[in-house]
Parts: sequence; C-alpha cells; structure tokens
Amino acid sequence: MFLKLDLQFFAGEKTEKASPKKRQDERKKGKVAKSQDINTAILLLFCFAALFIFGEFMLKQMTGLYQRSFTEFIQWELTELSVQQIFNSAAVEAAKMLAPIMLVAIIAGFASNFMQVGFLFTTETLKFDLKKIDPIQGAKRIFSIRALVELLKSLFKIVLIGVITFAVIWIYKDDMLMMSFTTAEDALAFFARVTGIMGISAIIALLFLAVFDYAYQRYDFEKNMRMSKQDIKDEYKNMEGDPLIKSKIREKQRQMATRRMMSEVPNADVIITNPTHYAVAIKYDEQKADAPYVLAKGTDLTAQKIKEIARENGVMTVENRPLARGLYNAAEIGDVIPEEFFKAVAEVLAYVYRLEKKV
Repeated sequence: MFLKLDLQFFAGEKTEKASPKKRQDERKKGKVAKSQDINTAILLLFCFAALFIFGEFMLKQMTGLYQRSFTEFIQWELTELSVQQIFNSAAVEAAKMLAPIMLVAIIAGFASNFMQVGFLFTTETLKFDLKKIDPIQGAKRIFSIRALVELLKSLFKIVLIGVITFAVIWIYKDDMLMMSFTTAEDALAFFARVTGIMGISAIIALLFLAVFDYAYQRYDFEKNMRMSKQDIKDEYKNMEGDPLIKSKIREKQRQMATRRMMSEVPNADVIITNPTHYAVAIKYDEQKADAPYVLAKGTDLTAQKIKEIARENGVMTVENRPLARGLYNAAEIGDVIPEEFFKAVAEVLAYVYRLEKKV
C-alpha cells in the first residue's frame, strides 16, 4: 500500500516539460515568458532616439508657443471665449510637439513585445475572473517568492539608476556650477547633453539587467509550466479520446462497413471460396470497370455469412482455394482484381455464365 502511495506521489510530481498542446493553450490565454525590463529599456531607447531626432522640431514648437503667448495672447481681453481659444491653441501645439514621441513610444511598445513573444492577440486576460479579487489568493501572491524577487529586483534597479544618475551629476558638477556665467542657450544645451548621457547610461544598465531578467522569466515560466506524468497521460487521453470509447467507435464502424459490404453480396456474379476460411464476391460490370472487381470479402464467420447471403439470393459459389486466398490478400473491397488473376477469374465467370444459361 505504501508503495502504491509513493508511486501516486511521484506520478503527481511536476517533473516533465510542458507539452506543445499545453504551451499552445497557455499562449491562447496570454501566458507567455516576457520581461517587462526589456519593454522599459527599449521604450526609453526609442524615446531618447526620438528626442535627438525631433528635438529641434520640438524646440521650435515650444519657443513658437512661448512667443505667441507673450506677444499675442497677452494682449487679448480676458473673457471666457478668449481663455478657451488660448487653451485650444496651446493643446494643438502641445499635441504637435508630443506626437513624434508618442508615435515612437507606441512603436517601441509593439516592437519590444513582438521581439519576445511574437504576434499574440487574445481577449482571455480581459475576462472577469473572481480569483483576481479573492483576498486569500491576493495575499498569497503578495507574500510569494516571486513577489519577493520582483521587489528586490525593483529596489536594485532604483539603486542602480540612482547611482548612475548621481555619478553623471558628480562628474559634471563643476560645469553645472559655472552655468550661471553662461547664456541661457548654452546652459540649455549643456543640461540637454548631460540628460542625454544620463539617459543612455541608464538604458545600457537596464538592457544589461533585462538580459538576466528575461532569463529568469523564462526559467520561472518553464518551471510553472511543468507537467506531471499523470497530466501528460490525461492530456493524451483528452486528445486521442478514451481507449474504451475509441474501441467501441471502431467496432461500430466495422459493423457498419460489414453491413454495407453484405448488402452488396446479392449483386455479385460469383462467390469464390476456400471453401470454409475465405470468401470473395466478384462482380463484372463493363459500365463501372474494365475488369472484374471485388464487392465483398471475408474470412471464417464473415466468409460463412457471405456464402449464406449468396445462397439466399441465388448467387453461385465456386470453390477455388488458391484463387480465393490470392484475391483476398491482393485486392480490397471495390478494387479491380490484379492482372495476374484475370485468366483464372475469367474462367470462373465463363463457367458461371454457362451454368446460368443452362438453367
């Protein structure tokens, strides 16, 4: 009894890799291995690239809005309509200024996800699930090992980005202190350059961390996807069907095929027998085939049934042991008899036709 329990325990232990079917089912539910750090790093990289490319355009839009505000809007009479026009105009200018960054951010979001999981569209994650608002399950998720890993990872990222930012500021601290003696354009250019250096440094650090995070996410995903031997057996049964049900279906199919075959026996020209073990029903119809073909065949009980139906319907039976065995092995139901049997079958048919004319 203890041995049986041990076997059941090991059968339920999740030690096997996930099957292709389970992977496909989980993917349809939106469960895939993905690192959010890769998304963040690529998003920052694309946005900084967009700032360098469209920075001049954005600067012109911003300065143009300031100039218009202090030369045109400032002279307007303060009314409800004028305030609305100012806000509408400012909103349009801000949308033009931010449109390139927003477009690049959307492209970066799609690109980073596509790199990791390929094309995936599912609505399963949007379905209402009571488990998501279950306080017990929520507490388990909060105090799980995965939550602790995510917390430590987030703290490490904050510390790392903070150290990088402080290091860049410390390197350029003397230049920053001298900005009060330079023009506004020079100061703006300097801070833009320092910000760019901090951004690129942070992106490189995040990409470095993202590699390890993606490896961890893959490991954790594969671990959670593992199956037990019993799971694999159950999945195979669900895919292939219950063996007992399948055997019953095959039996029904065989019975139906046998009934169809038996219904064709009365149309045969002759039944060639072994005489007890084999029976082959032959038909020759010039409109259907150029040579005789097999209507039905069987061995033992099926052969006896074919001969019984033949007797009931007046179909002649001819005993020819080698021919019956050869036709049974060489031709399937509905097939034209092989060429090597043409002569022997023709002799049998000629004999049957002669007897029928005498009758």
